[in-house]
Amino acid sequence: MTDLRPRLPSPLQEVADDRFARHGVRLLLKRDDLIHPELIGNKWRKLVPNLTAAAGRTVLTFGGAWSNHLRATAAAGRLLGLRTVGVVRGDELAGRPLNPSLARCAADGMRLHFVDRATYRRKADPESLAAVLRTAGAEDAYVVPEGGSNALAVAGCRVLGEELRGRADVVAVACGTGGTLAGLAAGLGPGQRALGVPVLKGGFLEEEIRALQQEAFGGRRGDWRLDDRFHFGGYARVPPELETFAEDFAGRHAVPVERLYVAKLLYGLVALAGEGAFPRGTAVAAVVTGRPFP
Repeated sequence: MTDLRPRLPSPLQEVADDRFARHGVRLLLKRDDLIHPELIGNKWRKLVPNLTAAAGRTVLTFGGAWSNHLRATAAAGRLLGLRTVGVVRGDELAGRPLNPSLARCAADGMRLHFVDRATYRRKADPESLAAVLRTAGAEDAYVVPEGGSNALAVAGCRVLGEELRGRADVVAVACGTGGTLAGLAAGLGPGQRALGVPVLKGGFLEEEIRALQQEAFGGRRGDWRLDDRFHFGGYARVPPELETFAEDFAGRHAVPVERLYVAKLLYGLVALAGEGAFPRGTAVAAVVTGRPFP
């Protein structure tokens, strides 16, 4: 997969930020956004093991109308010459103009298949999945779950933790489906802990991460926890307060801040530092899992 050759390990960059320094905390950025120009960050780490397993078959996967995972899968399909199918939540979108995210998927050759929300919720049920594959004309496809999170992806993300062994006390990452945190935590060394900041509301992720670690490793691995306070109302919700924060952080540190995941992570870390959640002398590494799409 020479077209997917990555820059690994990704750089670890310390930044001077008085919102952390005044509390005796060091902030480091794990620049996974620099791994690959199109399969950015955790998308590379999660997708490549699954693309290898697909062995040239059509790849079918799932996502919402603004899914970064769909965009990454479509880009990978273009780069590798693989057929891709994106099952999109919301059949009401089928008759509307494509938003910029879905338009990029289509431009990269992904065939979009819209399903109603009730069907989408049942996508993990074998009978429902089989029906979706039939109606999408993709019964022989290799299926990648929403967000790319399965045992292969979790094992791929374990390397992220291994790259950070001994480099930080706390490693924090934004969470959608939980696969990155599940692997990251397993790869960290003794005395390190992982912090997940969910970008969706609902409080369901802890069970999902436990199940992913069970599937990938046979049980819970690593010291990890979640802080559910920074989703700003749900996925793809970017209120003015968060937009202002992201612009300010990017201006301070010359780092492009992706809004749906990374901005919420960084906002949460600033808030936690202000609350005294990190003892003085703590080194916190924030995993920059993406960057703003053009």
